[in-house]
Amino acid sequence: MFDFRQLRYFIAVAEELSFTRAALRLHLSQPPLSQQIQALERDLGVRLLERTKRHVELTEPGRVFLEQARQILARADEARSQVVAAAAGYSGQLRLAYTASVSFHPALPQTLLRFGQIAPNVRLKLSEMYTEPQFASLLADEIDVGFVRNEPIHSQDARNLRLSVIDREPLLLALPAGHPLASRSSLHLADVAGDAFVSQPRELAATLYDRLVTLATNAGFQPAIVQHAQQINGLLALVAAGLGLALVPASMRTVRLAGVSYVPLDDPDAYMLLAIACRTDHHSPALQQFLATVTETAVAPGL
Repeated sequence: MFDFRQLRYFIAVAEELSFTRAALRLHLSQPPLSQQIQALERDLGVRLLERTKRHVELTEPGRVFLEQARQILARADEARSQVVAAAAGYSGQLRLAYTASVSFHPALPQTLLRFGQIAPNVRLKLSEMYTEPQFASLLADEIDVGFVRNEPIHSQDARNLRLSVIDREPLLLALPAGHPLASRSSLHLADVAGDAFVSQPRELAATLYDRLVTLATNAGFQPAIVQHAQQINGLLALVAAGLGLALVPASMRTVRLAGVSYVPLDDPDAYMLLAIACRTDHHSPALQQFLATVTETAVAPGL
């Protein structure tokens, strides 16, 4: 069977229509070049070139084979490029999950934008998913990487997962604009101990729900949660309607909803973790390139 070297030799002769010029182009002496072309013709069982002492001409099979040889080498070069790109993490597929609240944090859009510039041939499959289901999906090899809001609860999961903290995002209190404390520059959660709260159901958003309960307990009261919303941005509509107060990450300030004011909390531990999670045994080049992009983006000014 012919090899790539013979194809390159044949293309050079076919384009130069001269063994002498082709040999110079290939930095090769003429006899080995002639031998390789003859071997190629024997392998194919056809004459590709008509030769005289003064003239070289392509036969009809030679013209057909020239086009095929060019295509074969082009495909081989493309395959080589794709393999090199895949090994460097610039192509392939990456399954990425993120919690709903991360949609409002600059880490997600900025990382996706930068990664798209660095590795445009990596196919991203995005899924919105709460933190605990992300851990389960990572361990089941259903996703490759996730933006999560908490550390794994179970020690076995913690051993099999790798977390890199991106941010400890401050928590704010969303209050109805007409609330007496809505104009404060900051407050303690104890200041609103008698108010009603709205929250996502714990089975959906355990991290934020538990943080509200913990902060309230530390402030000396149990929060009266009177309404639930499935999505975090849905909480703001309930706040605007005067149904209660909501604990939200600071990045939710980007949601400008009439009737809602945001006030920072001075309570210790009034923050929400943002981390990137993957399996400890997952080392695909595309994943490593994405993790490097996350790190690069996280230290960029303005994040």
